[in-house]
Amino acid sequence: MDTAQRQQEGSAGLYGSRTGTNMAAAGAAELIGTAILVFGGTGVATAASLAQPVAGAGYDSLATPLAFGVALLAVVAAIGHVSGAHVNPAVTLGLAVTRKFPWKYVPVYVVAQLVGAILGALGTWVAFGAPGRDRAALASTVPAVGVGPLQALVVEAVVTFILVFVVISVATDDRVADAVAPIAVGAALTVGVFVAGPVTGGAVNPVRALGPMIVSGSFPSWWVYLVGPIVGGVVAAVIYDRFVRKADSP
Repeated sequence: MDTAQRQQEGSAGLYGSRTGTNMAAAGAAELIGTAILVFGGTGVATAASLAQPVAGAGYDSLATPLAFGVALLAVVAAIGHVSGAHVNPAVTLGLAVTRKFPWKYVPVYVVAQLVGAILGALGTWVAFGAPGRDRAALASTVPAVGVGPLQALVVEAVVTFILVFVVISVATDDRVADAVAPIAVGAALTVGVFVAGPVTGGAVNPVRALGPMIVSGSFPSWWVYLVGPIVGGVVAAVIYDRFVRKADSP
């Protein structure tokens, strides 16, 4: 084992998690965390699409971005110390490319995330029944009318860049206070969904898009939501690692 490999194995992951110490627990945490994120976000998005009432009034356009952001905040606080709370292949791959996460564990995390997303989408189907799947497609993301594939891909890449840049900065740099991380990450996802929602549906995460697509059986522009977030996430991780991390605190 070379020095770089030893450093990878022995170094702390996101939010103080320890890479490789218990991959069964980490994989389970990623599965459960992604399921919570997808169920929480798509459940609210599906309810909004169906104009379901909430204590008398229907969901509005603010509900979905806030639901995804709050769900991610809760997940990071709950499992960040166990698995790093990646819950997003764009985060996992960004960390792997910058040698902050071992490549050999990437398949475990990505599979756990995809299975979790499918379970989260199934939960939304159970909650809202046939109308949720048939009329709302379980909140599957789809480019808005008039939005071409290239525009949608660029938007997904940009908003995922924002999310992953924030994740990498607050969760891997010991100059950032621990209590800030979950709030910052949840806020970054909220902003991303606010911006991208009217254009692409605001996946900001390949499995958030693919989980509902698989369960609903609808795959509109699926490759946009696979390629865009991964490119944005990897670029964000590289830029932070190569250029921003080196700056000293004032």
